[in-house]
Amino acid sequence: MAGTLKKLAGQTAVYGLSSIAGRMLNYLLVPFYTSIFSPASYGIVTEIYAYVAFLNVLYTFGLETAYFRFATKEKELEPKYYQSAFSSVFWVSVALSGSLVLLATPIVNWLEYPGKESYIYLMAATMAVDAIVAIPFAKLRLANKAIQFAGIKLGNIVLNILLNLFFLGICKDFSEQKEVANPVFQWLGGLYNPQIGVGYVFLSNLIANAIMIPLLRKEFKGIAWFTFDKAVAKPMLMYGYPILLMGLSGMVNEMLGRAMLKKYLPENFYPGLSNEAALGVYGAVYKLSVFMQLTIQAFRYAAEPFFFSQAQEKDATKGFALVMKWFVIWCCVLYVGISLNLSWFAPIFLRKEIYLTGLVAVPILLLANLFLGMYYNFSIWFKIADKTYYGTYLSFGGAVITIVGNILLIPVFGYLGSAISTLICYGLMAGLCYYFGQKHYPIPYPMQSIAGNLLVATLLVSLTFLDSYLLNYISPLALHALHFGLMLLWILWLSISEFATLRLVFNKFKLLKK
Repeated sequence: MAGTLKKLAGQTAVYGLSSIAGRMLNYLLVPFYTSIFSPASYGIVTEIYAYVAFLNVLYTFGLETAYFRFATKEKELEPKYYQSAFSSVFWVSVALSGSLVLLATPIVNWLEYPGKESYIYLMAATMAVDAIVAIPFAKLRLANKAIQFAGIKLGNIVLNILLNLFFLGICKDFSEQKEVANPVFQWLGGLYNPQIGVGYVFLSNLIANAIMIPLLRKEFKGIAWFTFDKAVAKPMLMYGYPILLMGLSGMVNEMLGRAMLKKYLPENFYPGLSNEAALGVYGAVYKLSVFMQLTIQAFRYAAEPFFFSQAQEKDATKGFALVMKWFVIWCCVLYVGISLNLSWFAPIFLRKEIYLTGLVAVPILLLANLFLGMYYNFSIWFKIADKTYYGTYLSFGGAVITIVGNILLIPVFGYLGSAISTLICYGLMAGLCYYFGQKHYPIPYPMQSIAGNLLVATLLVSLTFLDSYLLNYISPLALHALHFGLMLLWILWLSISEFATLRLVFNKFKLLKK
């Protein structure tokens, strides 16, 4: 058992670090994009990637997880499961991408980007490649090749960044220089076409993704591309169907608000900004909530082994409750810290002043993601109790709230309405997950302490935006430092007595690993 837990922890660290490092590297493109693209152009990138995130779920329709599940359960049939899963995903990807290519003109007209069919062609190809390599990546996980998995993923991200810098930085700069004597520089400048513009973002993504295919060549060997075993594929499809539904609902919650913004925002809602530009501003400031998202992702990688290893212990639920308390405390500190420092922090990433007009949405998005992290904590009950269908119900409920909320609030509050819808969605999902969890798998969460921390953090952030009249007597830096200090004093006063208890819980987990 000790060896298994140690191996699991090691692989979790590799997958977790690669994922977090990958997202951080990708985030480095935000200041680059916001320095070269207008909000309207960046709005195109935001909108198309919102739809791509949604469609990516359809391309694999849960078969990645289904293959992993069945191949682990019946190891002797692994080649058949791999063959059927890969063939299914491959041909569905060909059909979906082919349909997108054929319908490219109606799609760009609906998106109000007439003449930009090339965007659809590039993203259709990119999504097909993404889906085709999904099952080989699952095979790497099954074979415990975590380092190879992480290496290819990180290589893909680094290459994507370099290609963006090449096309939109080097080539664009040389194309704008009228007198370039060096033929190499002339050739580089000729690679950039102003008519393509943001299309180079999609082109870079496609090239970087396509490189993964030769890197996974060993996993492609021996595949019979036209083979489909119905007896093997049917149970995988049945298993993957709820995962597909959960994934679609999750993408609605995460992405559809941005996709709906342009459609439901009244014209001239923001003076001097088109709807595309407003979407670009919101898409850029949304990226500033990534630090809360990274914290949640890191927590999930680290905490899930702890939760499952402790599930059968006598005082397991007390440990779960304590972990939740300290998770909320840390996220509240992050929520307050980022919100109070947006004035100097945001311009580092958002390079044009117009993007800074949307900063008021950032605290709302940070709080929304904090509730999402609480939902992931609360959701441990249905994973341990084998009632995962509750996850599907809650995800669907969240999707409905997101859609209705955006339809009602965007015309009134603009992109703030979209942020508020996200907050309501994740807040209700967390609340309902806690409610049902207490009925089926009671965990003694310290809800008074949790609610107190959330209330104090939200109050301090709100006061920062409301007490601007104090700035006549005190500098913004001093005011923000005062508020942050009050947050820390509150936490110290409320929770200092439990440090020793927290240490005992994690020491116990360390002993289990040994």
